[in-house]
Amino acid sequence: VQLQASGGGLVQAGGSLRLSCAASGSISSIATMGWYRQAPEKQRELVALISVTGVTNYADSVKGRFTISRDSNKNKVNLQMSSLKPEDTAVYYCYLQRFGREFWGQGTQVTVSS
Repeated sequence: VQLQASGGGLVQAGGSLRLSCAASGSISSIATMGWYRQAPEKQRELVALISVTGVTNYADSVKGRFTISRDSNKNKVNLQMSSLKPEDTAVYYCYLQRFGREFWGQGTQVTVSS
């Protein structure tokens, strides 16, 4: 399984960004996908997950600001980030879990300036 992330970049506080992640390889639609992030000198933390049936799970810190969605083919996940704050600055990692195995993308930098 390969995960290819896109999006990210530099934005001012209050702005918006959109991340996307496409999964390829030997996968089926039976997978949970989502995003984690890691800020400098901090542990990697959950941002948002979405199941194949569309059930979502968000970190409290992003609820109401971030929206995770999944394309109809189930192999692409998007994260719409709004009202961004400087504390959202981190490397964002695409994530896929399937049959107990976890896969990670290469990470994309999101920087929010104050």
